[in-house]
Amino acid sequence: MTYELPTPAKPLNIGTRGSPLALAQAYETRARLSAAFDLPHGAFNIVVIKTTGDDRALIDADKPLKTLGGKGLFTREIEQDMIDGKIDIAVHSMKDMPTLQPNGLVLDTYLPREDVRDAFISPRATGLADLATGTVVGTSSLRRRAQLKLRRPDLEVVEFRGNMQTRLQKLDNGVAEATFLAMAGLNRLKMDEVPKYAIEVNDMLPAVAQGAIGIERRIDDTRAADMLAAIHDLQTGQRLAAERMFLKTLDGSCETPIASLAELDGDTLRLRGEVLRPDGSENITGDMTGTIADGPAMGAEMARKMLDQAGDDFFSWRD
Repeated sequence: MTYELPTPAKPLNIGTRGSPLALAQAYETRARLSAAFDLPHGAFNIVVIKTTGDDRALIDADKPLKTLGGKGLFTREIEQDMIDGKIDIAVHSMKDMPTLQPNGLVLDTYLPREDVRDAFISPRATGLADLATGTVVGTSSLRRRAQLKLRRPDLEVVEFRGNMQTRLQKLDNGVAEATFLAMAGLNRLKMDEVPKYAIEVNDMLPAVAQGAIGIERRIDDTRAADMLAAIHDLQTGQRLAAERMFLKTLDGSCETPIASLAELDGDTLRLRGEVLRPDGSENITGDMTGTIADGPAMGAEMARKMLDQAGDDFFSWRD
C-alpha cells in the first residue's frame, strides 16, 4: 500500500446531497468502507452539498425537471467540489446520473442493488385498477407519467416535485390521490409505515439503474480507487453497464421517457427496454438475452433497433 488510510484527523471526505435518502446512501457507503478497512466512522467525513435541484424555490415551483436543467441539477455542485478537491468521493442515486461524467471524474463503483421496482403509494387505493376515471396522480418522473398514461389515459397526472418526504406530504395534503416512489428508497429509509404496493417489473419497467448507488471519484485518485474497489458490487456493475449503454445510445436524459432493466441468471444477462412518447400515446419495447460480457453491446444494439423502429417522428417532441 503506497498511500495512508484515512484517520479521524485526516478523514476521507464523502460528498452528498442533504436529503434523508441521500444521507442514508452516504452512511451506507461510510459503513461499508469502515468495515472493509477496519476503520472508525470518524475516518470518513460526510460533507453535505446543496445542489441547484435542492433549491426550495425550484421544488415548490412544481415545474418539470427538463425546464430547470435536467439531471445535472442534482450533481453539478457536488462534482465541481470534487474537481476542486473539497471532497474525495461522491455518492449518487444512479438513476439521477448522466451517462457521461465531467473531465477528470469517473463513476465505476456500485453498491449492491436494492429492490428495482416502483411503489404505488396511496392512502386508500391498492393499485391503479382501484382509481376511478379522472383521479389525480402526482409524479415528477417523465417515465412514470408516460407509463401511467399508456395504461390509464383516463387519469389526470400532475407534477409532483420534491424529495420523498415532500411528495408524501403533498399526498397527505390531498394534492393527489396517489403517487409513485422507488421501493429502494423506501427500504433504505425503513419507511414501513408508508402504504406502498410494489409494482412488478413486468407491469412497469423501472428507470435505468433504479435502486443502485454509485460512487464517483477523481480519475487520478489512486487511494480512492483502491478503497472503492473493496466495496464494489460486480453484479450491479454488470447490470448497469448494459442499462446505461442502452440509455447512452438512445441519447436519453430526463427529457426522455426511458425504462430498462438488466437481470442476471448465472452467466446469462437479460436486458429489457422501453421508450415512450411523453403523453403515453405510444411505446416501443425490446427484450434481448446474451452473455454478461455482451451486456453493453446488447444495450447499444437494442437502442439502435428501437431508434430505427421509432423513426424521426417518434422523437419529434424533443426538437
